[in-house]
Amino acid sequence: MKTELLYLVLVTALTGLLWVPYILDRVVVWGLIPAVGYPTNPPPQSAWAERLKKAHGNAVENLVVFAALVLAAQDLDVGSDATAMAAIVYFWARVVHPIAYTFAIPWVRTLAFTAGFLAQATFAWQILAR
Repeated sequence: MKTELLYLVLVTALTGLLWVPYILDRVVVWGLIPAVGYPTNPPPQSAWAERLKKAHGNAVENLVVFAALVLAAQDLDVGSDATAMAAIVYFWARVVHPIAYTFAIPWVRTLAFTAGFLAQATFAWQILAR
């Protein structure tokens, strides 16, 4: 498996798992029955869980872009050392982003997001420069 596809799978798996902690918090804060239902006025979740939920939404939004770029590069056979490194950087940026967001670590969230964006831009550049 090419590096770019491996990291696409890893990013997808990570994105698919990010909901678990904030849903577990919801069960703890709301209780099991309200958490699986549709409560009218539920209490707010823990602040960290609200931030993780936002980080998860951001991960989903960016997965669409990353996946499209990786698959286009794969289809066009544009793989290179640059795209392989961009895929690795993107994955680690996506690992750091929700951690920094969840724990409200100043600057780190934005730097991780920027690193991920630059990795996506690298893919786009490699594809368009072909």
